Amino acid sequence: MRNLIGAIIVVVLAQGFVQQIYAQETKRVPALREQVYSQLARAQELADNGDVPAGLAALKNVESKLSSMNSYERAMLWNFYGYMHYGKDQLDQAINYFAKVVDEDPIPDALKQNTLFSLAQLSLGQGDYAQTLRYLDRWQAVVGDASAQKADVLRAQALYQKGDYQQALTPIKRAIATAEQNADAGDENWYVLQRAIHYELGQTTDVAAILEKMIKHFNKPEYWVQLAGVYGQLGQDQQQLAMLEAAYQQGFLSKGQDLQMLVQSYFFGGIPYKAGRVMEQAIAEGKLEADLRNLKLLAQSWIAARETDRAVAALEQAAALSSDGELDAQRAQVLLNAERYEQAIAAAETALAKGNLEKPGTMHLVIGMAELEQENYNPALQAFAKAKAFEDARKAAAQWERYATSEKEQAERIKQLQAS
Repeated sequence: MRNLIGAIIVVVLAQGFVQQIYAQETKRVPALREQVYSQLARAQELADNGDVPAGLAALKNVESKLSSMNSYERAMLWNFYGYMHYGKDQLDQAINYFAKVVDEDPIPDALKQNTLFSLAQLSLGQGDYAQTLRYLDRWQAVVGDASAQKADVLRAQALYQKGDYQQALTPIKRAIATAEQNADAGDENWYVLQRAIHYELGQTTDVAAILEKMIKHFNKPEYWVQLAGVYGQLGQDQQQLAMLEAAYQQGFLSKGQDLQMLVQSYFFGGIPYKAGRVMEQAIAEGKLEADLRNLKLLAQSWIAARETDRAVAALEQAAALSSDGELDAQRAQVLLNAERYEQAIAAAETALAKGNLEKPGTMHLVIGMAELEQENYNPALQAFAKAKAFEDARKAAAQWERYATSEKEQAERIKQLQAS
């Protein structure tokens, strides 16, 4: 903005008192006389060399002759005042002086246009959004182009800051459309603004559409992740997974929360093996913490992928962080299904010892089934008898007890026949 405001002075001084400018004006503009021009130029030179107080003193000297100055000369004086105060970051004073510039009449259209637009920008920066819009309206009245791209963006920013989201949408969409029609993406911040407006309006589908454009034009990692998140909000799980996977392959997923989103997408998308691989690698690289939550998800992924050794290892790690026996109980079930009976018994006993189980009877069932598979009938029957004491396992325990009794009796008969 500083360069633009400086350009007000440079442009007008270049055209200054040259008479050709009259042909471009709707009103006849008085000349900027040489003696006034030289004093203003001297003031600017002092300020540009770092002596702003001397520059302001020079302007004060010019102002003492205000009654003899024409509208153009007065406007240029206020313009220089505004520029110097702006250079000192005294924005309120700068705005006051620039406002005095456009109140002079007649002045060159170029000076009025540039000053009005700078006033709109400065007002926006000061948080005076209503004033920003008023200056823009005055600017467009001079320019005569209601769809000028730079004004559209500024208007959209002011309306957005005011909370007039629906009104802000039209100018920013027009600015972007104009850029795209000219095979130019335009400024990235324009798209950021349109995305924010759609978000505030609850237009999730439109948020996705603008993010798709942002990926196309700017290809930043965060836009891939954001679009994946929006697809998730829209219930478009396949698109979310595809977006996350593509981002992962390009090395765009570096944050733990993004990797966790990918893991969950793989898991719930029915691809548990990839979920396990990504989670395992992220933990190994320190991008995800080996905490209870992550280790549980890792274990679930390996269980679903039927990777027994990896599932057991993850469950052991998770169980070490847990105060109850639930994860050891889950490990016992996995080991039983994998026909690793001794390990299943040990895990079930650990679960029972740690306690606070939702279904403790199930662990006695696991012990009984593991013992039965090894033809250890008496230990099996003892375990089933214990399981019958729990409501959650009573019915199943009774069935297994009858079956174990039958198997034991048959084994004894076979043994007697072999002995005779």
